[in-house]
Amino acid sequence: MSLSTLNHHPAAAAAAGRGRSFSPAAPAPSSVRLPGRQAPAPAAASALAVEADPAADRVSSLSQVSGVLGSQWGDEGKGKLVDVLAPRFDIVARCQGGANAGHTIYNSEGKKFALHLVPSGILHEGTLCVVGNGAVIHVPGFFGEIDGLQSNGVSCDGRILVSDRAHLLFDLHQTVDGLREAELANSFIGTTKRGIGPCYSSKVTRNGLRVCDLRHMDTFGDKLDVLFEDAAARFEGFKYSKGMLKEEVERYKRFAERLEPFIADTVHVLNESIRQKKKILVEGGQATMLDIDFGTYPFVTSSSPSAGGICTGLGIAPRVIGDLIGVVKAYTTRVGSGPFPTELLGEEEIKLGVSYNQMDGEKLQSFPGDLDTLEQVQVNYEVLPGWDSDISSVRSYSELPQAARRYVERIEELAGVPVHYIGVGPGRDALIYK
Repeated sequence: MSLSTLNHHPAAAAAAGRGRSFSPAAPAPSSVRLPGRQAPAPAAASALAVEADPAADRVSSLSQVSGVLGSQWGDEGKGKLVDVLAPRFDIVARCQGGANAGHTIYNSEGKKFALHLVPSGILHEGTLCVVGNGAVIHVPGFFGEIDGLQSNGVSCDGRILVSDRAHLLFDLHQTVDGLREAELANSFIGTTKRGIGPCYSSKVTRNGLRVCDLRHMDTFGDKLDVLFEDAAARFEGFKYSKGMLKEEVERYKRFAERLEPFIADTVHVLNESIRQKKKILVEGGQATMLDIDFGTYPFVTSSSPSAGGICTGLGIAPRVIGDLIGVVKAYTTRVGSGPFPTELLGEEEIKLGVSYNQMDGEKLQSFPGDLDTLEQVQVNYEVLPGWDSDISSVRSYSELPQAARRYVERIEELAGVPVHYIGVGPGRDALIYK
């Protein structure tokens, strides 16, 4: 069964102001289009979008600032949808996270690209890609992605901007990430060990370095020394010498020269673009259930991949955010450690979780904030018939098996919002517009 469902309400919420998104235990939000705004002219269409196609018209009618967010634990297919929608937008922007996100997309020839930090709009030549101030940048990894794209014929020159306020993620953050996990032993979080948590920790404790610090190499070494000393004091297994510092500073001098053309005040760029009526698509990393505030804490990421992270991660106002698309899988998976309610294997029927009860039988009205309560909840299921047929070549909703259509329609009824896009495979064209 390879059905994934993607939700978009035609007048989707300025949910950044509400902090609402899909979650397994709460209804998905209905949404309201901001009043008094004329729909801007669509960005240049590609071969993917046919002018007379109602599906293309629907994509064109998305708000000036729209977002694609994960509604479960990640791996829902956000990158693919961003790639599909990108031709109708001028800018695709990442607002949070770092290389812990993994977005796999395919070009028109079927070539696979695995992106971690570069926004998924990069395959479309007319699209500007922005990495916002809320993201964390591992510069060697960023250059590795760019080199991989360019070696496969994708031009990146003048097409990617990195916020001067974004924090730098160093190799030492990755080392610290592994040391922290080892220290936690049996209660480890199950991080990707890419240094994301330690980098955000440096940001919050105010000893982190930002992209703009690369423009001031005269003080860069002193600031980096503080990070090294802090790690060495905290972890016995972290070996530090002044020779390491000197080597790292020289390395980043070279990086600074190459990164300079990408650096920009992206807050200004994005707000000026909004003023000029350009269309912006925000690409979320991770997902709602990994949100630092609203996820299954402490088994969460270190940023806010729910709607509110768009504003703080890009420096734009809640009032400008219109349509939000929550991406969900037909069946839920989770990478790493942390609570996972159920595991279903070899079932001929689909058990659809529709609500949750506490141990005393009282129905939960919202998602629990602590793991002790979450561990004791009882899932209320509805049983739906499954299907065995291969649906990967289906491109029309009416051609789906009746059981698949019933499944999608029941999700719509429970969530209170329509399903507009149904993924049936990894390819760019493996999408049904409902």
